[in-house]
Amino acid sequence: MFRFRKRALAVTLGVAVLGVAGGIAVQRMPALAGQETPAAPAPAAAVDVAEVVSRTITDWRGYSGRLEAVDRVEIRPLVSGTLTAVHFQDGALVRKGEVLFTIDPRPYAAEVARVQGQLAAAEARDAYAASELARGQRLLSDNAIAKRDFEEKQNAAREAVANLQAARAALEAARLNLEYTRITAPVSGRISRAQVTVGNVVAAGAASAPLTTLVSTARMYAAFDVDEPTYLKMAQASRASSGAIPVYLGLANEEGHPRKGTVSFIDNRLDVASGTIRVRAVFDNPDGQLIPGLYARVQLGGGKPRDALLIDERAVGTDQDKRFVLVLDEGNRTRYREVRLGTASGGLRVVDDGLKAGERIVVNGLQRVRPGEPVTPREVPMAGQPGRFAGDGPPADGAPAGTPAVRQPKQV
Repeated sequence: MFRFRKRALAVTLGVAVLGVAGGIAVQRMPALAGQETPAAPAPAAAVDVAEVVSRTITDWRGYSGRLEAVDRVEIRPLVSGTLTAVHFQDGALVRKGEVLFTIDPRPYAAEVARVQGQLAAAEARDAYAASELARGQRLLSDNAIAKRDFEEKQNAAREAVANLQAARAALEAARLNLEYTRITAPVSGRISRAQVTVGNVVAAGAASAPLTTLVSTARMYAAFDVDEPTYLKMAQASRASSGAIPVYLGLANEEGHPRKGTVSFIDNRLDVASGTIRVRAVFDNPDGQLIPGLYARVQLGGGKPRDALLIDERAVGTDQDKRFVLVLDEGNRTRYREVRLGTASGGLRVVDDGLKAGERIVVNGLQRVRPGEPVTPREVPMAGQPGRFAGDGPPADGAPAGTPAVRQPKQV
């Protein structure tokens, strides 16, 4: 009996112990359930990286201007009369010496004939006066004529010579007026429309209305205003090289600046109000696309060629008023680096301070990484236009130094 009670007590204690253990386990289960498995680290972002390139460049500055004709002529009549013919089509190309208008020549032809008659009479009087003078000379040597009579013959001969010269000059003027009835092109170029039609009477003189206008097309000027620092660099480079200053031109509908010219004129004073000086460049116009008044995008080279570091503008981010790039270290981790930018050249941006040649920077995917994070680099060449860095042309995009695309860094 005693053994039975002892055995029952042991069983009861065992059940109690198991119950307490089970309760403790049940109480711990919510706490264990609240614990999560540590997350695996995120994979490194894949980005495009490129090495900072070093090239020899020429600094270029962009300006806006207008095209001007090298020669612009207002065609006005030099003699008055009735317009009898117009020999050109409005807007056509004409050559120097080509007849443009004809004024009725008959009055001027008649004047030439009249003056020719006067010249013939003057020649006859001159011949008679010369013979009389010779006869008087012989008579004077024989003392057969008074000295006063001889002097009168001398004066008559001189007067006849003067009248002959006047008659010849009058004939030249009459012939010139007759020639002026044929109005010709003083230069080769493109002509405007005729302002006066056949049958109208035109008047000579500078105050008269022009019959039309004519502009040369073989070459064209581009006039633009240059800031003072660029002018000083340009003047220094010109003195050092003793050569023409290169300049490139692009029209509004053209890519880049395909037309090359030279600076032909720099004004003799700086406009103190605007801080600029007027510059004029000349360009060949073989295709005739350049006409006066067109908007001109001009790239002006200034200073000597120099070594420079260049990067893709896509690699540049903006942090408030700062510009930065992400540089990769040996462990392919990104490092924040502030940079100071210069002008554009060959589709790339010049870096004046903050980088070294050969350093690797993120050029695509800047928005996907934070400074200090590892990345999976994909090596790509630095964008741009090879062969345009040695001073043989302006930036391909034509953009002067400016603000690169705005990208904000991720906050750590």
